[in-house]
Amino acid sequence: MHFQNSLRQCYFGFGEGDYIRLRDELGNVWRGSAERDENNSVRYRFRDEKGTTISGMSDSFGIILRDEKGNAWRGFVD
Repeated sequence: MHFQNSLRQCYFGFGEGDYIRLRDELGNVWRGSAERDENNSVRYRFRDEKGTTISGMSDSFGIILRDEKGNAWRGFVD
């Protein structure tokens, strides 16, 4: 998985099953999960060691995540 925002800040990581682990450019680790909705989209939720959260949804165009301040990251699963 790879995500990037408008400031070119990145998150990247891997997943197994519904468990996902991301790392940002500062080395912070984000642990989370993916849950499939009834409309076949996927909801993502992540939390870092400080308790900060990011969450988002996927559709046919990719994945978008937002943090608590409204910053957005667009991404994809490779």
